[in-house]
This record gives sequence, structure tokens and C-alpha cells, in this order.
Amino acid sequence: MTALSWDGSAPPSGRTETSRTVDAGPLALRITAIGSEAEPAVTVTPLDVPGTLLIEARGTGADLRLRAEWQLPCTGATGYWTPNTNARWLPPSWALPREASLPKGAPVGSLVGAGDAALCTFAVGELVRPVTIGEGAVEETGRYSWWVEHDGPQLSLRLDLTRRHFADTVRESAAWWATLAPARDVPEAAFEPVFCTWYALHLAMTSADVEQLAELAAPLGFRSLIVDDGWQTDERTRSYATTGDWEPAPKDFPDFAGHVRRIQAIGLNYLLWHAVPFVGDRSRAAERLAGHTLAHLPLLETHLLDPRSATVRAHQVERLAAAVEQHGVDGLKVDFVDTFARKPPPGAAPHTASPEADCATVAEGVQKLLAELDARLRATRPEVLVEHRQDYLGPGLWPYATMVRATDCPHNAVENRVRTADLRLTAGPLAVHADPLTWHPGESPEQIAVLLQSVLFATAQVSVDLGAQSAEQLTALAFWLSVMKEHRTLLQRGELRPHRPELAYPLIEARHGAQLAFGRYAPLPLRAAGDWELLLVANADQDTLVRVEFDRPPGAVELLVQDCLGGAVARAQTPVGGTELSVRVPTGGLLTLRR
Repeated sequence: MTALSWDGSAPPSGRTETSRTVDAGPLALRITAIGSEAEPAVTVTPLDVPGTLLIEARGTGADLRLRAEWQLPCTGATGYWTPNTNARWLPPSWALPREASLPKGAPVGSLVGAGDAALCTFAVGELVRPVTIGEGAVEETGRYSWWVEHDGPQLSLRLDLTRRHFADTVRESAAWWATLAPARDVPEAAFEPVFCTWYALHLAMTSADVEQLAELAAPLGFRSLIVDDGWQTDERTRSYATTGDWEPAPKDFPDFAGHVRRIQAIGLNYLLWHAVPFVGDRSRAAERLAGHTLAHLPLLETHLLDPRSATVRAHQVERLAAAVEQHGVDGLKVDFVDTFARKPPPGAAPHTASPEADCATVAEGVQKLLAELDARLRATRPEVLVEHRQDYLGPGLWPYATMVRATDCPHNAVENRVRTADLRLTAGPLAVHADPLTWHPGESPEQIAVLLQSVLFATAQVSVDLGAQSAEQLTALAFWLSVMKEHRTLLQRGELRPHRPELAYPLIEARHGAQLAFGRYAPLPLRAAGDWELLLVANADQDTLVRVEFDRPPGAVELLVQDCLGGAVARAQTPVGGTELSVRVPTGGLLTLRR
């Protein structure tokens, strides 16, 4: 057992606390019941995989908060992984704690060592309510410490000390969450490429503009269209003052239902953007919902609604459902849910509850809102598509969404790559979408291909003026969308292993049965272990010499090298008698090996 040292600090506000330290095999763990004089009951259960443990604590008391603390020697650590795509260096133990709840983040983290081994991965079995998490290196002792706590009589904590690849341990933590609450079936359409209007048009759009883009998008391989912010206002300024009524702009979208039908006739699903926490300063709804808000956001010119209010929920469900029931859209983009978790600035008054508040936390109110909306939408359209985004990404969201998207990172291929890979590990059954890819009209086809390769293991979204693209730019786009379609099961549902989190994943690997795929984003060799029949390598790096290492000679292989446009650069039947193969693959190109 690893000995732990505790600072002996008093519980907050002088509240009563009782603690129990238990032997959990390779480490010692302290469970504290804050607000109770009774010692908490703790059970430690070894799970099926040796080195994984389930710790369950129970306490008594009307105003109880449970806390778990543990430490390990911080030896061999290379980075610290959390699902919010923060910097991967090791935080100090005195850093501010983070909070995870349904509207923001997920209660999971992993201390990663050499070879991507998880030195310790933890997950908390709370899907909705806030969990406070402290984690970091202790400078006085050289240990790494964790603590998690939340209100209520029960706390469940899953620890993985197996030193397996960190991605495997995080993915198994997500699988554990799936046993705690049911998730919905996700329609196949959620995994198909999406064209989004946001970066292409921003708010300066009309129904005619959207229909023109849709006509160009469908032949390229897109199967859904998201009409983003702007459909509900004729204004062109970046303001949310007109949100909350959720009615089509009378000038720019005069016949909304007809417009939706024309898009669908092209062959695209139609999704419509809504900022569900907002009621804008100039909306008609603002007066009716006054007194049911958490805060006013002057820079955004909007109020932040209190989802604990039945009046708020009824209004939002009615207005958002109208998009499906009255206008016939196929789904919704539900935006800004993380704003519900916004903390008041220093010195500001804390959030006040609506007089109708029917649950203790805002997170529980968000769950009620999403559940009521989901029931209403699926009554009309059972396979409705609902997109949410990072960083409201935890398991509490799963029953109410079909896809989750990386948060805004325009023009940033590296950030989009890291965010989509992180989401894949914690998204459970949901389709993971890239933030819409956008580029300058003068961008090279090669670099457009690199952008698409950076989100190879997610559903691609794109947002550019398609009418301004050259034939070669469109060819590169269509080629990589076709690769993603042909290998969708491998790329989006395969077992994902992003490598070297501390270096922003210079290599990402996915495996599905006898199929193997790599995204190569740095001049690194690839290791194709195990049996395979199909091997794909997308080369997004400027180094064109791709080296593949095998654990055994593969024998005769069929080799195909394609450039960023899909044109064949090399094709051969090649005997490979050794355990390494070096092939020139153009930047933005694809290597395909078949046995």
C-alpha cells in the first residue's frame, strides 16, 4: 500500500467531517463525509480487468458532501489528460479545481506516462450534478494527488491502475458510465458529412444564399446542412439580442417551410441552430421570462435563463419544437448549453433561483429541459438529429443528443484534431463532429486535404463559400469525403488510439477487426501490429517518406498511393519480406495497403 500524507486542513466553513482511510490495493484512499458525524461506509470492488477498482461510499446527513482523496508517486509521468482539451502539461496541486456537470465537462482524467501508459485514470459515477475535481503534482512530495467531491449521500469512483494505453482506459470509463444510464440509438445520418453556414456566411444570409450553397454541397458528398445563427434575425451584427423568440427572419427567410422542403429535395437533412440558454434583450420573450433568469450578459445583449423554471422550460421546448413540428426540419443544433454552468465574476452576486425552481442545481434543470425537449421532438420525428458541442460532453448528455462537436477553432487543424480525438474517447454512442473546416479562397488543394485528414476520425463539417472554390479545391474536398464515407466504420467506430497527448497527437490510430488506419501528422514511423487485411495511412505531414513497421513480415501486399486529389501516384503488387516498408506519400495523400 502506498502511504499517503494529508494536510489535515479543516472542512469548509467549520462543518463537521468524518473520514475513513481504506486500503485499495496499490494505493490508500481517504473518504470524507463533510457535514456528518457518522463515518462513511466504503466498499472497494476489484473489477474484471486486474488493476481496476470500483470505490463506493455512502454517508448519512441532510446536508452531506462526500469527498475522495488519493495520491500516487509522480514517476514517469509525461502529461495529464482531461476531456476539455486543455494543455497537457502537469498542473500543480494548488491549481484551481475544475467542475464537471451535465452542462460542462465530464468527471474523468488520466495521468499519462511514457508509452502513453495510464498511470492512473479515474472517473466519477455522477452523470448530471456538479462534481468538483482537484488534481495536480504536489511540489513538496513529488506525488500526484487527486480529490473529487459532490453533494449527496453516495459517491462512486472508478480507478484504473493497469498502465494500459490511456485511450483504452478512458474509453472503458465511458463504457462504465453507459451502465449507469441508458443512451439513445444514434441514426446513421449523424455520422455523415455536414455543411454548415456559419463560417461561410455568418449572419449575412438569406434563404436564397443557403439554397445556393446546398445545391453545391450535395454533389460533393454532404448529407446534412446546418443553418447556423442568422436565420432568426434580419440584423447583421454579432449580438444575441434577438434570440429567444425563435421565429424565422421575415425579410431573409420569408417562406421558411418551403425553404426547408427545397433543401431536403436536394438530398440534405436540415438542422437549425438555437442558443437554448438565451433570451435576448430585444426579444418579445424577455419581458415574459423576466424573474426566471440567472444573469444578464451585457456583452452578448442577452439574459441567461434559469432552466429550473417550468415556465422557462415550457417556452424553450415550445419554440424549439416548432422548428420540427411547423417548419419540418430534420434536427437542431443546440448551442451554448455550457453557459448554464457559467460562474458569476469575482465580487458579483451569486446566481439567484427562479421562484419556480423545482430542483436543487442548475445542472438538474438543464437535464429536465433537455429531457422535455427530446420527448417533444421524438414524438414528431423519432430519428431527429440533435447536435451539441464541447465542452458539454459528459454522459448526462447522451440520451438527448445524436452528435457532439468540437468547440470553435476556425483555421486550426491541430486543435480540431486534438478536440475530435478527445471527444471520441468520452462520447459514448454519439457521433463526434469536427468544428466546421474553413479556409482562405486561395488555399492549396494539398492543405485542404490536410485539414480533412486532421479530422479523419470524426464526422467532417465544412463551412466555406463553395461557389468561390476552384475545380481542384473541390476535387480534394470530394476525394477525402469519399474516403471518409467508404471507411466510415473503421474511422468513426473503430477502436481509437491517439498517441502522445503531451505532443497534441502527432499520430492517431484506429482499428476495426482486420482493418487498420493511421493519421500521420509528424515525421514518425507507424507500427502496424497484429493481423490486418487493410491498412490506410493519411499523410498530413510535409515529410513524404512514410515508414511502416510490422511485427511480422506481411508478405505480398497490394499497394496504392494517391495524391490529395485522389489521383494514383503509384500502384503495385509488392512482396514485403521484412518488417519495414518505406513509401513516398505526398502531403495530403493516402497510402492503401491490402493483403
